[in-house]
Amino acid sequence: MSGAPPRRVLSLLLLVAAASSVLATASPPPSATCPMNLSYVLQFPWDRTSCLPSTSNMTGCCQTLLSVLGIGLAQRLRATSLFRLTSVASSAACLAYFQSQLSALSLPSSLVSACFPSPERFVINRNFCDGILSLSDWTKTLGPSTAIDSACAHDLMDLTRCDACLSAGFQVSSQLTALDGNTSHATNCFYLTVVYAAGIANSFGPDDPHSASCILGLPISLSSLPPISSSPPSRAAVYASSSAAAAFLLISVTLGLYLWRSRKQRKTTAATPATPNTGSIWFDIRELEKSTGYFSQRNLIGRGGFGVVYRGVLPDGRAVAVKHVLESEFQGDDEFRNEVEIISNLRHRNLVPLRGCCITSADAEEGTQRFLVYDFMPNGNLNDRIFLDSAGGISKYPPLTWPQRKNIILDVAKALAYLHYGIKPAIFHRDIKATNILLDGEMRARVADFGLARQSREGQSHLTTRVAGTHGYLAPEYALYGQLTEKSDVYSFGVVVLEIMSGRRALDMASTTGVVLVTDWAWTLVKVGKAEDVLDRALTSAEGFGPKGMMERFVLVGILCAHVMVALRPTIEDALAMLEGDIELPAVPDRPMPLSHGSFYGDPATNSTASPRLSGFPLNPGDMLR
Repeated sequence: MSGAPPRRVLSLLLLVAAASSVLATASPPPSATCPMNLSYVLQFPWDRTSCLPSTSNMTGCCQTLLSVLGIGLAQRLRATSLFRLTSVASSAACLAYFQSQLSALSLPSSLVSACFPSPERFVINRNFCDGILSLSDWTKTLGPSTAIDSACAHDLMDLTRCDACLSAGFQVSSQLTALDGNTSHATNCFYLTVVYAAGIANSFGPDDPHSASCILGLPISLSSLPPISSSPPSRAAVYASSSAAAAFLLISVTLGLYLWRSRKQRKTTAATPATPNTGSIWFDIRELEKSTGYFSQRNLIGRGGFGVVYRGVLPDGRAVAVKHVLESEFQGDDEFRNEVEIISNLRHRNLVPLRGCCITSADAEEGTQRFLVYDFMPNGNLNDRIFLDSAGGISKYPPLTWPQRKNIILDVAKALAYLHYGIKPAIFHRDIKATNILLDGEMRARVADFGLARQSREGQSHLTTRVAGTHGYLAPEYALYGQLTEKSDVYSFGVVVLEIMSGRRALDMASTTGVVLVTDWAWTLVKVGKAEDVLDRALTSAEGFGPKGMMERFVLVGILCAHVMVALRPTIEDALAMLEGDIELPAVPDRPMPLSHGSFYGDPATNSTASPRLSGFPLNPGDMLR
């Protein structure tokens, strides 16, 4: 392997790098030749689902077992200053011990031999990575402090902190690889980095659920834990009880989780969940932590500039999406609560329902934490359904059919019509894009992410110095001048329509002629009489074929909605009427010079090109506001 391992492999690498005597429990290992106590395997709340006989997911199971074993190596480093194991014999003994613990959990007896056929995998020597065997070697090589020591020291529940820790890990592992001089040792150097991050740098240690989830990539499950007492033991109380071996065993089982819960409980709102007038629920942070497996990386389903979203399951069995709001324009908790009240009152078939929210009490370390809880949409987001994977050029989903695309476009239009005209004052969404359009169990569209929504001032335009949204979808008058109106959402809607109909992204960053907007590309083809060339190939195939005239109508509506000049865009109500055929389409107006760069816009598949000179008159910036 050359260079640093890919980021997706991070969890797997982090896992291998770690495992030791996590909780110094009273039960000794069955073999004196194994220097680790793996009794934590029976008690730590790791998710065993992938290793159950009924699951048949060996890849996922082996990754999970690497994570579990990783706790021990990281804890061994903390206790002995030694990285990994020192002999094949001790590694073989530990793997046998590990299997005995798994068997005690009624897991298959062949898991360890199937996942780790060679005990040499966990043995270190001077040739492993730049001669590093111990902490003293690490310090001699890298100095007394590294980027990991600061980035990974704190509670890693917050995804931003977790990402910072992982990024620091890549940085230090690359440094180690360079010092070693052998790129084939890159993975080994990364193992050392991960062990250090979990066992030394993080103050809570690898037995903390957040540390295990972030650094080791371990999926967490609370189903195996005993009921939580009303007064979780403090760290001092736990260690004071070590005089009785049996009592120590029972208490230390829950040490990693309960100490963390005890610490977090002091920071969260003390009130039990209450139901405001709107019907939304104010959740306790502990309930959200349970539902998401302590905001496990495995449950991460989306992220953006304003927050990250996790999948969770509430006690009543209903799936939810929990959004951790990391950045917003809310000036305080009162404004956030007001926004929740507004969103809770919205009732429409094509909006993602808000189930509730949570605000934790501020503290010096983390400040106030805010969460929104929505109903979970099982079919994901539109972006994943219409675009190919950028890495492999393939999609795990079949192409959307014409009826599906038509319904999604109409659903989004109806949702915006409701926000603009169905409530007073109107709401401008400000961030309509493919990733914010979710699909329910019937493949119908639900508009999501009202964290950017703003109420209008009696239908008038709104000027703001804080432009929020996504490049490629932003209306020019909003992006350049901060002028926000209902027509700003209409522009974004037009871009989404063209994406759905063409299968091309809002911004084509790979074009040889520079960055090309889908709006410019589609408009150019339409003006030379090639509207059919805008259509995704899947729409002209036997499986996805639709009426040519109707499909081209949708393309034209998308172009009209995404016009550069505000005055030439229809309202969302008129756009919906055009899509449904209730009113005739006007002629496609000329456009100022395309906003994107490049001298020619074309699709190699259609061999069609068009010069930007067809765009007509040059753009007067003031025209965008009219």
